[in-house]
Amino acid sequence: MTSILSQPLDLPCGVQVKNRFGKSAMTEAMCGPDDDPTQAHATLYNRWAKGGMGVQLTGNVMVDRRYLERPGNVVVEDNSNLSALSAWAEASKVDGCQIWMQISHPGRQCPIVVNTRPLSPSAEKLQILGLFGKPRAMTDDDIEDAIARYAKTAQIAQKAGFDGVQIHGAHGYLISQFLSPITNQRSDEFGGSLENRARFLRRVYAAIRAVVGTDFPVAVKLNSADFQKGGFTLEDSCQVAKWLQEDGIDLIELSGGTYEKMSFVNGTEDEQRDSTKRREAYFLDYAREVRKAVSVPIMVTGGFRTRTAMEAAVTEDGIDMIGLARPLCVLPDAVADILAGKVEDISSDESGLNIGRGRFGANTKSWLANLVNTVSQVEFYAWQMTRMSRGQEPQSELRNNATLYFLWYLNRTTMRGIGRKFAKRRS
Repeated sequence: MTSILSQPLDLPCGVQVKNRFGKSAMTEAMCGPDDDPTQAHATLYNRWAKGGMGVQLTGNVMVDRRYLERPGNVVVEDNSNLSALSAWAEASKVDGCQIWMQISHPGRQCPIVVNTRPLSPSAEKLQILGLFGKPRAMTDDDIEDAIARYAKTAQIAQKAGFDGVQIHGAHGYLISQFLSPITNQRSDEFGGSLENRARFLRRVYAAIRAVVGTDFPVAVKLNSADFQKGGFTLEDSCQVAKWLQEDGIDLIELSGGTYEKMSFVNGTEDEQRDSTKRREAYFLDYAREVRKAVSVPIMVTGGFRTRTAMEAAVTEDGIDMIGLARPLCVLPDAVADILAGKVEDISSDESGLNIGRGRFGANTKSWLANLVNTVSQVEFYAWQMTRMSRGQEPQSELRNNATLYFLWYLNRTTMRGIGRKFAKRRS
């Protein structure tokens, strides 16, 4: 019997995605000091495309060279790297798989090794181990410049051969900072009411749509909630989704959390406490509420591991696309195997990446232990991406060495940041 997951999806702009699977964005951090994509990007995305994906979302591509999510991000400001972008896009298209560029600005979530004074709607500092500088509140000129940069990057993506773009409005990056009353303390037209706080996102979307046309997919990644007291709520998410639908958005991918509440990595706190029930689809409960508010296609990412749960999300909950990320780092053929009926479960054991089983105790609440655990999980999967970008297969077995992956993250971020600064001084 053919799975509902194999059926194509028609987007409002008229474009059709071949099946219901989307590779959600994961930061690759594979660039050199020039911030341009390399053969590594083409090799990695070609491997994923061969695994049966309907559409792939790139890792966050930065709109401004001065502010990165981390050193190694791709930056697109002009046509200077058009040839490399085109090679990346072309390699990512296998058997009808589409490639969409995720467009992003980190705002205050810019490491101090990149910029000591990042931008944000307000000067609210991110308190994590001193890794981030105190942001500068954006001026009107800063806001207009950022909006123009989003549009320019989208325009270049289209020119390079990407099949669509996704605006990153989640996970505590710049647009998410505008949406949250915690990080947006402005008193002008971009602050205060939800309508004002959503203005930046809606203007970014309008600017992009104006340059790419009506038949080019434009999606948004949106938090279902920040999961912080006084932050962006589910009710806010439903209302913003309504406005985006009115504006003409093609797809909304729902996720959640920020660097301070990394629910997009580990699930929500309620799910973390639930030891008697298998956790799947971290944000599905929230997505059901958003689905009641809008009819625009919805993609849910985070926690899907079994075909049964994926099919139920589409047939019972009205979700249009299943977003997968980490499973594809160890099982790049997971989608093809699910659709062929070869596998039912794509779970992997992450216990080896949890230092809480050691000196901190099995149920540690230590913020440092939680930070190391979270980063080490992310970096384990980043290592698998690095292997595939070299033409190697993933190492599916996990190692009991969370600290090693955490130190690898610190080394990669610091050394690439320093190397990038020296390269720019020489140029």
